[in-house]
Amino acid sequence: MTPRPDRCGGPRAPFGRREFLQVGSVATLGLTLGDWFRSEASAASARGAAAPACDSVIQIYLPGGVAHQEFVDPKPGAPSEYRGEMDSIPTALPGERFNELMVDTAKVADRLTIIRSMTHTEAAHERGTHNMITGYRPSPAIIYPSIGSVVTSELGPRNEMPPYVCVPNPTSEYAGAGYLSSAYGPFSLGSDPARRSFKVRDLSLPEGVGHERFAHRKNLLDMVDDHFTSMEEADGIDAMDAFYQRAYSVLASPQAREAFNLKAESRATLARYGKGQAGARMLMARRLIEAGVRFVSLSYGAWDTHTYHFRTTERILPPLDKALAALIADMDERGLLERTMVVVCSEFGRTPMVNAGAGRDHWPRVFSVVLAGGGLKRGYVHGASDALAAEPASDPVSPEDLAATIYKQLGVDYTKELMAPGERPLDIVDGGRPIREIIA
Repeated sequence: MTPRPDRCGGPRAPFGRREFLQVGSVATLGLTLGDWFRSEASAASARGAAAPACDSVIQIYLPGGVAHQEFVDPKPGAPSEYRGEMDSIPTALPGERFNELMVDTAKVADRLTIIRSMTHTEAAHERGTHNMITGYRPSPAIIYPSIGSVVTSELGPRNEMPPYVCVPNPTSEYAGAGYLSSAYGPFSLGSDPARRSFKVRDLSLPEGVGHERFAHRKNLLDMVDDHFTSMEEADGIDAMDAFYQRAYSVLASPQAREAFNLKAESRATLARYGKGQAGARMLMARRLIEAGVRFVSLSYGAWDTHTYHFRTTERILPPLDKALAALIADMDERGLLERTMVVVCSEFGRTPMVNAGAGRDHWPRVFSVVLAGGGLKRGYVHGASDALAAEPASDPVSPEDLAATIYKQLGVDYTKELMAPGERPLDIVDGGRPIREIIA
């Protein structure tokens, strides 16, 4: 490969600026964080939207399809082959019952907004996940952006923090930027905060690199940038330099790094959330929201229970119950809940009848979503499933409606069009409308 000349007449290195950032020791400094700050150049308050009711979202995704019957929509009066093996318990909402294992969440039910009439038609995991993560039915012609990426593109970062963070990693391939710029994709922790060895992939300086040496390398990169900027034609390369400067400021900021430090929490708080993945991930989400992250997406559990459904539920539901109740109460006590919408969802529910393997199969025709905060009504149940938890009995809600509600509460204009490849305008939400009944 023949080197291209630089502006001084000397040979240019036979690799581009992007490749330079990914080779040698410089690549270990977390420079990919610069991508997450490109969005600031196009961030703005939603045009034509009402004043936001909240400014943050915590999305708790339960992959595999959580059974609504063994969650927040039990059917104690149904025949045993529908009701299943588990009992139900009363909650802080008079007349409302949850699964018997949701002891702690039942106590904070008066702070929740429950939708029992979610519905769509996609019974495959991938397609159902796409529905719930993007607010769009999947298409072979285009990759749609996740809700988190749309929020990033419209609102941008705050407080030197990435606007969209996945804990520990994106819940699926649909959690990315889709047809939007990759600058609006999520920043992933890359490691589970429940592990003792937890370390955020792009926020830790490599071993042997102190902050003085780090600053020196930054200055070297500045010189390389000056060299390349005049030689390359790329989209927004001049602006990109500023974003990489922001990435360095996060790495150098004790306050930003501290947001990812669960060890700063008291033993009492750690115990309140519980040991294990659910507790650590939800506590991390709270810390990130406090630090200024706009959209935190976390996943927990494996809920695809075609067999041994009740045995699996007995194992994975109690940690979720403990952590979720702690998150709701903790955020409420800290004054964070009103400005943060918590969304607990899955790609679909599970079949009304228990199968021959003591399991439940995929069922998108009706399922439940749990919400809290974000300017929504407290202690409110929207919609209902029928007596067998098989169909919506009232007020059906689509994934598009849920997405429109999230956008509206954040002050994002859900009627706006975004530009897809080929100068093709696409609605942020196709046909969805905010669920007015659940908004306070």
